[in-house]
Amino acid sequence: MRITFLGTGSAMPTGSRFQTGIVVEDDGRRVLVDCGSGVLHRLQQSGVGYENVSTVLLTHHHVDHVSDLMALLKARWLAGEEQLEVVGPTGTKAFIEGLLSVHDYLDGRVDLQVREVVPGEEFSVADFDVEGFETRHSMDCLAYRFGDAFTFSGDSEAFEGLANFADGSDVLVHDCSFPDEVDVSNHPTPSQLGEALSGTDIGRVYLTHLYPHTDGNHEAMLKSIAEHYDGDVGFAEDLLSVEI
Repeated sequence: MRITFLGTGSAMPTGSRFQTGIVVEDDGRRVLVDCGSGVLHRLQQSGVGYENVSTVLLTHHHVDHVSDLMALLKARWLAGEEQLEVVGPTGTKAFIEGLLSVHDYLDGRVDLQVREVVPGEEFSVADFDVEGFETRHSMDCLAYRFGDAFTFSGDSEAFEGLANFADGSDVLVHDCSFPDEVDVSNHPTPSQLGEALSGTDIGRVYLTHLYPHTDGNHEAMLKSIAEHYDGDVGFAEDLLSVEI
């Protein structure tokens, strides 16, 4: 399995970090997890290409996770691609209907299939077996686990239940939006993440969804995590590809 980070930033993107998007690939299978601003461009820069992404799995519907979704649909239509599947939590069908009511000229341009999934149940997406887990965020949001290989936290506070959901994964990609000195809810600080991960067995943790506040603070953030969690932790970067 290979994961490619297309966007590791947040709702306040920087010049080097676009908004959230990760491609998961294995043995000809491919799914794009989230589709924030800049992801369409990163798809081309990564060599994956929007022509080769026919399935999108959404963690939630905040704009920094979905703003390139209609742009992806339009690009695929103009490239002559005929299908796009969008999978996400409860409310995804109404969300897509709302987008198409605004961008009505895109309605019917491709065979658009929309499917909703619920936490606690395994499902198949792009021939991957995936399980969803409800996170702690300001709106309904799901973390996703792809077998024992890969878990993505989505947007969430750090808490024991989510850490247990990821336990045993080869790779965990986890929201770590702010350094410790920022008082924040709905996202974790490094100390909170380290405390939650304490006692878990995870091959490597990549920190993502990074606000500009984290710039220049990476060393201190890693030190804060290490005070509670002794596993392998690093920062994700846009266009980083990882073989699992």
